Amino acid sequence: MKALRWHNQKDLRLENIEEPKALKGKVKLKVEWCGICGSDLHEYTAGPIFIPTETHPLSGDKAPIVMGHEFSGQVVEVGEGVTTVQVGDRVTVEPIYACGKCEACKQGKYNLCDKMGFFGLSGGGGGFSEYAAVPVEMIHKLPETVSFEQGALVEPSAVALHAVRQSKLKVGDKAAVFGTGPIGLLVIEALKASGASEIYAVELSEIRQQKAAELGAIVIDPKKYDAVEEIYKRTNGGVDVAYEVTGVPPVLKQAINATKINGETMVVSIFEKEAPIHPHDIVMKERTLSGIIGYRDVFPAVISLMAQGYFPADKLVTKRIKLDDVIEEGFEGLLRERDQVKILVKAE
Repeated sequence: MKALRWHNQKDLRLENIEEPKALKGKVKLKVEWCGICGSDLHEYTAGPIFIPTETHPLSGDKAPIVMGHEFSGQVVEVGEGVTTVQVGDRVTVEPIYACGKCEACKQGKYNLCDKMGFFGLSGGGGGFSEYAAVPVEMIHKLPETVSFEQGALVEPSAVALHAVRQSKLKVGDKAAVFGTGPIGLLVIEALKASGASEIYAVELSEIRQQKAAELGAIVIDPKKYDAVEEIYKRTNGGVDVAYEVTGVPPVLKQAINATKINGETMVVSIFEKEAPIHPHDIVMKERTLSGIIGYRDVFPAVISLMAQGYFPADKLVTKRIKLDDVIEEGFEGLLRERDQVKILVKAE
């Protein structure tokens, strides 16, 4: 079968590899759609980050590995011992590997596992392929009202919902989202579902500004305004919570300073470089700085919200391509066309 494999930084190859089998405890899927994530792009341009160059303790795999962790598919085969899903089920994948034994796992915080990895980043297979054999515990069924395209958006939407859930945001609070790429737009949706009264979106790209406005955010264009000053003015002293979703070092400082007294900044991005901040900006207003990685226990909630119309694919997906075109039109396309939001790849 065809699969996209990461060999090294700036070295992705579409190759023919052996079709996976539904071994004990696994479910074989015909992949329908797989999204290109910002993490995938980071691995392409600056990796390895999550990709193991030595054997991963949970996946048992190392580079070269099949990429793709935001995907949906249909069950075509179940392995020995699998009773919770059956052939024909429409599903999405929660791709976190966790050991189940470390202190974080014992506390139920499996996304903080000492050996944490991702199916499609840490080995074992991936969604940029025709078929994938996935551990059954990663499988979530999709209702008929949620399309396969929506199913490919569950994973990034889970990041957004987890970020909002882990923050101090309460119903009626004001929020700012710095960066409205795919995750930033999904954070806006999660904020709407969580009852934020005002959502400010700070974004340079005109197309992404437009997308943020379509989702109901108040757009602040940093080419026209000092974003911090403008948010302060419009909110009479800053937002309750700011979400940093760019991974650009200077933006972290802006996000912190856009919050009010006792405000919070939630770091959602993966940073390639250190981000200098001045502790004074936190200390003098008793602000807090928090961060999240991935998600936990939110896939069912995301799928339920999707069934109600949240996280709409028609407003978030800007390009659909075939697996044959994933390198040039997908990864290179995202580097060329910074206005793209979410690219979905069809495994055919």
